[in-house]
Amino acid sequence: MHLRRWNIKKLSIAGIACLVVYFIFSSHFHKYNIDAVISDTHPEEVWEYVADFSKMRLLNPTILNFHVVSDSGHAHDWRYTVIYTERLSHWPYWLNTGKGDYIVKKSMPGVVPQLFTIDSEHETCFFGGFYCLRSISEFKFSSLGKDTYCIDNIQYQCPPFLSVPCRRELEYQRKAIIHNLTAIFNKKQQKI
Repeated sequence: MHLRRWNIKKLSIAGIACLVVYFIFSSHFHKYNIDAVISDTHPEEVWEYVADFSKMRLLNPTILNFHVVSDSGHAHDWRYTVIYTERLSHWPYWLNTGKGDYIVKKSMPGVVPQLFTIDSEHETCFFGGFYCLRSISEFKFSSLGKDTYCIDNIQYQCPPFLSVPCRRELEYQRKAIIHNLTAIFNKKQQKI
């Protein structure tokens, strides 16, 4: 009888531990979007700038380095995969590795309104690849008179106990990208 009680207690503790681990590491998708208008620009020019990952280090200050591992397609449907290392904005000594699969598309000539998109799926890994989170982004660029309208719709995974830091990190990066992109194109316009 004493042995049976010990096994039930041991199984109960193991079950509770499994539930706690599941709750900590279960990651749900959250949504975020950000938009901006970039004055006196053509959407294709802005789209080309953002699609070039080498420019991403200028736009997103958390990216430290990267290398492109695959690249294929043509001017209307270009695909590439990039591996990058980044630091967290609020914990700068904490590095993670990301893998991004990009699909860069523009509508065919004659299609009105012309639309330029950058779709990407990312896997961001921590603890040497032991714990990874996914995110999906749809970045669209379209004409708004003589300006460019940009909108980035993002779905990102985050465990419940880290929802506030995840959101802060995402907001920091996306706001930095939009701010830097706007500043770069404003400087280009001033030079003209």
